[in-house]
Amino acid sequence: MFIDVVPNGRSAPAVLLRESFREGRKVHKRTIANLSQMPPELIDGLRALLAGGAVVGGADQALEIRRSLPHGHVAAALGMMRKLELPRLLGRRASRERNLALALIAGRVIAPGSKLSTLRGLTPQTATSSLGEILELGAIEEREIYAALDWLGAQQGRIERQFARRHLRDGTLVLYDVSSSYLEGRHCELAHHGYSRDHRPDRPQIVYGLLCDREGRPIAVEVFEGNTADPATIAAQVEKLKRRFHLERVVLVGDRGMITTARIRETIKPAGLDWISCLRAGQIQDLAEGPLQMSLFDERDIAAITSPDYPGERLIACRNAALATERRRKREALLAATETELARIRDATRRKRAPLHGEAAIGLAVGAVINQRKMAKHFDLTITASRFDFQRNAASIAREAALDGIYVIRTSVSADVMSETEAVSAYKDLSRVERAFRTLKSVDLAIRPVHHWLSPRVRAHVFLCMMAYYVEWHLRDALKPLLFQDHDRPGAEAERSSPVAPASTSPAADRKRGRRRNDQNLPISSFTDLMAHLATQTLNTAALPKAPNATFTTLANPTPLQAAAFDLIGIAPMRVQ
Repeated sequence: MFIDVVPNGRSAPAVLLRESFREGRKVHKRTIANLSQMPPELIDGLRALLAGGAVVGGADQALEIRRSLPHGHVAAALGMMRKLELPRLLGRRASRERNLALALIAGRVIAPGSKLSTLRGLTPQTATSSLGEILELGAIEEREIYAALDWLGAQQGRIERQFARRHLRDGTLVLYDVSSSYLEGRHCELAHHGYSRDHRPDRPQIVYGLLCDREGRPIAVEVFEGNTADPATIAAQVEKLKRRFHLERVVLVGDRGMITTARIRETIKPAGLDWISCLRAGQIQDLAEGPLQMSLFDERDIAAITSPDYPGERLIACRNAALATERRRKREALLAATETELARIRDATRRKRAPLHGEAAIGLAVGAVINQRKMAKHFDLTITASRFDFQRNAASIAREAALDGIYVIRTSVSADVMSETEAVSAYKDLSRVERAFRTLKSVDLAIRPVHHWLSPRVRAHVFLCMMAYYVEWHLRDALKPLLFQDHDRPGAEAERSSPVAPASTSPAADRKRGRRRNDQNLPISSFTDLMAHLATQTLNTAALPKAPNATFTTLANPTPLQAAAFDLIGIAPMRVQ
């Protein structure tokens, strides 16, 4: 380390504590602390120490740490945002609105919470990290936080176009899925009761659709009214891809409940887009009476079939043996549980004291049981005014069991453009969007609870969460060698016998998970735990007793794990503004 005096125009020169480091053949300087406010005699003493001399003093001359703020996780988030050019994307010129928006995004990555909680964490007096100090926000009023959220929401269309320009190309695969989240309060125009993926049918909700590239990187998000059916959201995505993103050739990948035959006919095909989806169970059952024969899977687990019911489409039948075993086990468990409950009702109709009687009463009791586990089709029921009996429908069970583990991919992409295995792999990539929804809803980014009630602000809140996930996605990708995640995707694919088979892990991932350490002997952890460890690197405000009004900032030395994380991200913790 050394003391560097840097000219500062007509102002006093800046006095900086620096260190040199080498990257390849180049030598760079890194600023450790700004000493400009320190008295000259103290700077001279420090210069003597750095030169190898000794300075003797009493305890009253010891360095005083005035405040320490968690900083490493802030450096990781802001550093990645700078690498992704998010500041420039939000606005070419620095402004308070831009810095507050950056703080909202980074704050949701490092400590998701309500806007008021974020405000307290940024305010100097109650700061919980160095985020507000690094972004030079100073004192913040409550209205500024909500104004920054509104400002960010107004940039959504432009930012999503930039994301699409970065990550999507003509002919690319685009993954799309829908989820929902319930709202607090009852005054939002978007809030309606609908199919709740949160298992809260008692609460009004919003529906939102997320577009991702093939790697699962979020590109765009759209909020719909809470009673919107999944297929009804497709038209907006087609318009977005064609008109806003100016993509002519796109392959839209969605699940069987999203890309339906009606939606293909009315929306996707007229727009000139290709699609990859999957048939529903009833459609597969219909094929089993024709081209879908079990002999197709005698030698392999994937086969191409055709059907006049799907003109212009390729059908790719797949059989997953592991999935078949699991479905058999689950069905038998549900059948047994249903039988136990039905037997109780049967016994209730036959007891001597206060028997259950009447077709209506018995029917209500049976209906509650049979519909709970969706096993009605597998039982033959006999209900009279005084008796109830049941037995398994062996033919129905056998018919369903014959198709255990079988699913059929449907696609309009020709075989010379995409092989059968590539089409199956593309459909399975939808799991990455499901992973995105889990991250958005979990403690990582906490899209709920949603406390806003103005529709534009609800949309801005969801967009803010997507922006935070965009940053977190890149952080996770960069930090994979230090996480439990598999960092060797080619190695994992090489271990997989077939695209139909369950996903495999690479030997490198198995090795680090078994040892709980990577090949560099550094401990591995979850993303949340690693960010918590990075937060233990503090940004310290210090002073000397002889000059109590002359404070300077200094950064705690990183641990080996922190240093490795910063190297993987490609940042220096003091250079993240």
